[in-house]
Amino acid sequence: MKFLFTILLIAACGDTAINKGQVNDKWIQLFNGKNLDGWKMKITGYPLGENFGNTFRVEDGVMKVSYDQYKAFDEKFGHIFYNQKFSYYLLAIEYRFTGDQAKGGPGWAYRNSGAMLHCQDPATMGLKQDFPISIEVQLLGGNGKDARSTANLCTPGTNVVMNGKLFTDHCINSRSKTYHGDQWVRVEVLVLGDSLIRHMIDGETVLEYQKPQIGGGNVSNYEPSAKQDGKLLKEGFISLQSESHPVEFRKVELVDLEKYAKDKNKLAQVIQQLHAK
Repeated sequence: MKFLFTILLIAACGDTAINKGQVNDKWIQLFNGKNLDGWKMKITGYPLGENFGNTFRVEDGVMKVSYDQYKAFDEKFGHIFYNQKFSYYLLAIEYRFTGDQAKGGPGWAYRNSGAMLHCQDPATMGLKQDFPISIEVQLLGGNGKDARSTANLCTPGTNVVMNGKLFTDHCINSRSKTYHGDQWVRVEVLVLGDSLIRHMIDGETVLEYQKPQIGGGNVSNYEPSAKQDGKLLKEGFISLQSESHPVEFRKVELVDLEKYAKDKNKLAQVIQQLHAK
C-alpha cells in the first residue's frame, strides 16, 4: 500500500515532483511492422506454432487477424504470444476492427479482441485449451449506435483485487467512451508486477486493480499443473487474441520498467514522466 500511495502522491504533484526530460526510456517495438518474428501462435485444437488458416498475418505494415480461410469459426479461439516475459512495463496497443465476423463466431465476440497480460507460458497450454490463464485487457468496438466501453477487464483463470476486495466476476467494464466504426484506438496499460495494473486511454485512467492472481474459472481444457489457485502473477507473456472478428494491430510497443522495480520512488517518478509525455 505504501508503494501505491507513493505513485498516487507523485501523480497528484504533477510536474513539480520531477523535471521533464529526465526519462530516456524508449519504446520497444514488439511488432516490427514487417513480419511475425518474435511471435508464436496457439490456436485451440492445434499445436503451438501452427497458424491454422493463416489466421495471424502481416499485410500493409499491420498485424491482421483474419478468417477468410475458415469454413466456420467453430470455437477456434487463438492467441499470438510475444516470446519474452515481462513484469514491470508500460504497454501500448493500437487496434481497429474491420469487416464482418466469421461464420459461427459467438455473439459476444462481435468486434471483440484482447491483450492478454501475465500469460502462462504457451508451451504449458493444453491442446484444446481455449484461453491462456492470464489477465485480459478486453478490446471492443461499437456497433454504431449503442454504448460499449473498451479497455475492460476479463479474467480467464484469474482473479484480481479491486477497491480492497477480491473480484471474482469474469468481466467488468471500464469508464471509457465507445469507439464506433473502423477507427484506430490506442490503449495503454501500466503493469507493475503483482502490485498494480492500470488501463488508460487518451491519458485518462479508465480502470485500475491490484494483486492479479490465478483462480476462478472461464478457461477450459487447461493442464492442472498450470492452474495454481491463489498464486500471485508477478510476470508473464503478452498475447493478442483471435476471437472470430477480424482485427488489425498497427502498434504493439512497450517501455520496460523492470530496472526501476526495486526503487519505488524512482519508479513512481518515471511513471509520472511517461504520463506527462
